[in-house]
Amino acid sequence: MALSDVYWDHQIPLPKLAPAQAKVTVALVALLCFINSYDGEFVFDDSEAIVNNKDLKPTTPLNNIWSNDFWGSNLSSNSSHKSYRPLTVLTFRLNYLLAGGLHPVGFHVLNIILHAVISALMIDVFAILIGGLAYDEKGMILNHAPKTSLLAALLFAAHPVHTESVAGIVGRADLLCALFFQLSFLTYCKAFNRGRFSVQWLVLSLLLCAAAMLCKEQGITVLGVNAAFDILLICNVNVYELSQKLLLRKNPLDMLRTGLLTRLALMGLGGLLMLYARWRIMGTGPPAFTEVDNPASFAENIFLRIVNYNYYYSLNAWLLLCPWWLCFDWSMGCVPLIKSATDWRMAWLLLMWCILIGLISQALFSQDSQRRRTLTLGLVLLVVPFLPASNIFFRVGFVIAERVLYLSSAGYCLLLAYSLGHCCCWTKYRKLLCMSVLALLCVYVARCALRSHQWRTEQSLFTSALSVCPLNAKVHYNVGKNLADRGNSTAAITYYREAVRLHPTYVHAMNNLGNILKERNELIEAEQLLSKAVSIQPDFAAAWMNLGIVQNSLQKFEEAEQSYWNAIRFRKKYPDCYYNLGRLESEGFFLHALRINPNAASCHGNLAVLYHRWGKLELAKKHYELSLKLDPEAPGTRDNYNMLRRKLDQLKHSTP
Repeated sequence: MALSDVYWDHQIPLPKLAPAQAKVTVALVALLCFINSYDGEFVFDDSEAIVNNKDLKPTTPLNNIWSNDFWGSNLSSNSSHKSYRPLTVLTFRLNYLLAGGLHPVGFHVLNIILHAVISALMIDVFAILIGGLAYDEKGMILNHAPKTSLLAALLFAAHPVHTESVAGIVGRADLLCALFFQLSFLTYCKAFNRGRFSVQWLVLSLLLCAAAMLCKEQGITVLGVNAAFDILLICNVNVYELSQKLLLRKNPLDMLRTGLLTRLALMGLGGLLMLYARWRIMGTGPPAFTEVDNPASFAENIFLRIVNYNYYYSLNAWLLLCPWWLCFDWSMGCVPLIKSATDWRMAWLLLMWCILIGLISQALFSQDSQRRRTLTLGLVLLVVPFLPASNIFFRVGFVIAERVLYLSSAGYCLLLAYSLGHCCCWTKYRKLLCMSVLALLCVYVARCALRSHQWRTEQSLFTSALSVCPLNAKVHYNVGKNLADRGNSTAAITYYREAVRLHPTYVHAMNNLGNILKERNELIEAEQLLSKAVSIQPDFAAAWMNLGIVQNSLQKFEEAEQSYWNAIRFRKKYPDCYYNLGRLESEGFFLHALRINPNAASCHGNLAVLYHRWGKLELAKKHYELSLKLDPEAPGTRDNYNMLRRKLDQLKHSTP
């Protein structure tokens, strides 16, 4: 099964290192790329998955991890995203316990270490996929393409598209999934050590696959990679010849070993059991996504749907080829839909398929069996882990997500390193090519350092996205929210307005903008925005409560009361709303009494006490004076009035 040292490997412009030295080198490069994110904050999705996730706290029963989703919601809830990743959440909980609380440094450091370990292990994965499977006397993998596998691992370690997975703490799911993915593959390879197949190693490989799936759903795709490895490297099956026999209805079993069919059946059975268990745990149907999450999946015309899906694939391919335009979120207009065949972006689809067809033809028809196997396995590693994000089997909740490319990028790095090795053999400009390879690695490292620095704070992360996705309403919303949290409400208004302009039904932007306008006493516009928000999303409890506050300030007491009750109807446990409703009912009761009898001194006195308690001092003074005018002997009113006057005098003298 092992091949002799590949003839072009020595042309790669890298030194030939011992296995341990190569792994240490790759790990150090991985650390160098992302080390400046170690002291970053909790940013973006970290807030929901970590900061607000009760499953991390020691007071929460550990069993909750196994019944809740990645964000801490019960899987049976209709609002759950159905992301079942208990092993990832368990590592978050361990971080919390070891650090004694929510300290982001420990979370970031573990992410960086995981990426370094995964990058080092990639050398063994690439060595098998390029040079075949062979072990020495100590059971260590023999690397017949040491320079090529080292270059591919270095490209993987330093690829900038990994920044979201490494510098963003929620990317831990992708890191752990990739780690168990590798271990499952290497364990499956171990089953063929010394020319005899071991069922025990196959069972262990399936268990590691299950662990990968419990870290992130994508982990189950390792079964496809294991099957391709078995067919192409262990059984040395020519895919083209096999397909020809199938088309001509000839018996293909002479090309297949019966042991292969047994192994594929066992892996298929294991995969089906995992999917069944996952379906049972999920409890209900798949999560409900909206059009803004994945607009192409809501296109009524199936042709346009397929075209836009393929356009998304080409954008993912571009991120692997040129990872310069990176963004934390690609939804809400960031990628406008292709609506006709004359759209110039159709050229990207054609280019992608021309390149892909060229690679497939080389993988199928090349006379060099080693090239056929390597290209096919590289394509398998590129495509198979991406399938869960492809919209082919089910609708996904994003347009593009950089972290789903973490595993697929390994296939790209393998194909790139393999191609560079061959180019070094026949090109006349070998020195120029060598310099280009080294320059590419340096650019990757620099880009990783810059991008991981941007992930350190929400301010830098959100601001960096403005130049990449200026049409993305969520980017403007997040920039505005960050500014508002830091007290810069004037600048926040500009970004909230732009978010609403780009996406006129963006209710969260309307709610936040309405809140700021409320604080600035621009009540008419605030009421308009909040009314529109609740008309678009009637179950938006926070917007109903804020609308009630604005209506109360506009003295629309009946409308305010109805808004408060609407908020409580959609969110039963809402203490702030109950408090505001109580205030409204108390104030409304006395105001209603005064409309009936304006000369009721006790009503003026009680209303003055309420306003005094709420900090509305001028209103309190007005009603104290009216009460005393109508009844100078009202018990306690004179004392309260004198107390208020002293307070107003103190405020007046303390004001510069």
